[in-house]
Amino acid sequence: IFKVLMNLRNPNYENGEQPSFRNHLGLIQVPLKVKDIPELKEDFSELGLNIGQLGIDDSAQVPPEFFENEHVRVGQKVLAEQDSAAAQQYVRQGCPTALRADLWALILNISNQPEDILYYEQLKSNVIQHDLLVDSLIYKDVKLTASNDDYYFVFEDYLYQVLLCFSRDTSVLEHFTYSSATPPKSYIRGKLGMEEYAVFYPPNGVIPFHGFSMYVAPLCFLYHEPSKLYQIFREMYVRFFFRLHSISSHPSGIVSLCLLFETLLQTHLPQLFYHLREIGAQPLRISFKWMVRAFSGYLATDQLLLLWDRILGYNSLEILAVLAAAVFAFRAVNLMEVTSLAAAEAVLADLSTLKVMPLLQIFLFATVT
Repeated sequence: IFKVLMNLRNPNYENGEQPSFRNHLGLIQVPLKVKDIPELKEDFSELGLNIGQLGIDDSAQVPPEFFENEHVRVGQKVLAEQDSAAAQQYVRQGCPTALRADLWALILNISNQPEDILYYEQLKSNVIQHDLLVDSLIYKDVKLTASNDDYYFVFEDYLYQVLLCFSRDTSVLEHFTYSSATPPKSYIRGKLGMEEYAVFYPPNGVIPFHGFSMYVAPLCFLYHEPSKLYQIFREMYVRFFFRLHSISSHPSGIVSLCLLFETLLQTHLPQLFYHLREIGAQPLRISFKWMVRAFSGYLATDQLLLLWDRILGYNSLEILAVLAAAVFAFRAVNLMEVTSLAAAEAVLADLSTLKVMPLLQIFLFATVT
């Protein structure tokens, strides 16, 4: 998909005799509208320096009575009232660990009714009755990614349960009505080429790719009941994650996220951007994998969940591009010293010690623009 994005062009867009300098610096050459820092500050105003944040104001140095205790009390009230809109507003400042599972379920409108559990059991029986070719892709992906991850290897069985059921869930096809992608088709044996015998394959229309299981793995920390875990993942996928591997002009689509990342870096760290470009280490070559996986497998789990709190709170994936730019800003001094793509990748190889909220706040609100 990365190679496809680099080669995207708008045939109706003519840049004139003198192509603008900026257009040719980044890898993304599609002229989409993306936000600048003042617009992002406005959109993410609840992340401001003067507003309490879980991920900053709950550290050991800050007495809990300053922010944390009151924030937990408000969260309990939101849950008691079962107000989805209030929950979405609330999680913009982060979820207390004990309330996160219930708050996310409230935002995603997942209640795990008996009929939902029955539906999940039917999917499980479909898995047992029929083998699919994509099953081997799922097994391979879990083995290559989550099974080797220090945080997620214990959830291997959960991942198989969820992903094998997901591949057979035809309700997932509904998201193609608002996606630019088209589900792949196959033909019933012996009926090749006959349209009336064409069927969607796999049944959910989604072919898993390398790293797909990392969309599920962090959710295993929150939900231990398989049918609820499944429903949460499915809803997260059809609301957010599908946009990270389908090409569209949507502000949360991967094309816009890549362009937003490059624009932020180019505008606010031009020397770094130009230096990396000159040594053949285009920043997007490094950050692309972070954004496609929504940073799953790269950040420590507690930090990842704080980031996903904000994705749910703002109903947007744009924060992924902002965080990617913030990571480059944080490591800028080291990156200015490197002379190759391999060296740049080495500087950014380990993100597991990073703290998400301070990085976002500094990049958005403490940097002179």
